[in-house]
Amino acid sequence: MLGAVQIGVLAACIVLFVPMGMAGWHLSRNKMLFFSGALFITLAVGVHLMPYFPSLSSIVSTFSSVVVVENRDSCISFLHDMDWKNDSMLGELSMNSSSSKQSWTWSQSSHVLSCEFQKLGRTHVLDLLNGSWIVVSGDSEARLFVLSLLGLMLGTTESIENDLFKRHSNYETLVEENGAKVDFIWAPFPINLTDILKKFEKEHKYPDVLVMGSGLWHMLHFTNASNYGELLGSIRKSVVSLLPFSPEFGIDGPVAGSVSIQSPHMFWLGMPLLINSMLNTEAKKEKMTEKMCDAYESELYRSRLLRRSGGPLVLLDIRSLSLGCGSHCTEDGMHYDVLIYDAAVHIMLNALLIESHQRI
Repeated sequence: MLGAVQIGVLAACIVLFVPMGMAGWHLSRNKMLFFSGALFITLAVGVHLMPYFPSLSSIVSTFSSVVVVENRDSCISFLHDMDWKNDSMLGELSMNSSSSKQSWTWSQSSHVLSCEFQKLGRTHVLDLLNGSWIVVSGDSEARLFVLSLLGLMLGTTESIENDLFKRHSNYETLVEENGAKVDFIWAPFPINLTDILKKFEKEHKYPDVLVMGSGLWHMLHFTNASNYGELLGSIRKSVVSLLPFSPEFGIDGPVAGSVSIQSPHMFWLGMPLLINSMLNTEAKKEKMTEKMCDAYESELYRSRLLRRSGGPLVLLDIRSLSLGCGSHCTEDGMHYDVLIYDAAVHIMLNALLIESHQRI
């Protein structure tokens, strides 16, 4: 919003430089002084009367707010614009070997460079997430995401891997250096996520950062895209109940039943690119086909759960990241190298910087 100081500076510039410009056109001294005085009085009266004309003030403030929101949202939409390269130790002949090393950077296009995305170091991550409660809910993909996040926060994952990867279990830890609490909640099916959201609402306890994702287990055990879409709709309703405003109706105030005034930063962890020929069971190869994956992804966008389709959650697009890294970044066609989840974590962290209007 433009403040009184900015308006005053603008008025002063007009009063100072416009008469000087007119003097350059060889106007008489009296005419220039008359115009300068009239201009000063007009601007002074206008500045003092502006508060009494709310329509004018709202136009100025609305324009300023729109510019800020558009810049923020446009940068979030560019977060997945990445370039992937293979730094092979043995040259092109080893492109598919285990000695190949992938790396990623953000695209060098002008619109991405203007957003100034950064790979954050441990110190900056600890500062950004200082005292935060971070909840990640989902299946094994979510576990891998937590592993990358904690690896960045702790500097090592050796002490946590055994507990984190206990089959079908939850996990929680406290990062002593910055007081951040990280919880992983095992939630393989969409209905599990809805239950978690309802529990937050019932207990009036809300995480600062919430990352959710589900789909692989539903695809394998139910193989029903339309049912998946219906369950995503239920998740959306529960998510909206946690927000202090309604994205559906554009209301900037509390909605009925809303308790949380400061809404959590919320993300959806997308499903990876599935490589059918590499899947490790016949059931997976039969049910988790490319056609079924496309159908599930269509339901995700149709559900209006994601920010890009009018919903509240920012997508962490694991599918596009795994596609960029390639088939040599996975051994079973479903779970990818840690590099993929490191990239997703940095996307989330940069989104948090954008949404909180911070810079590192």
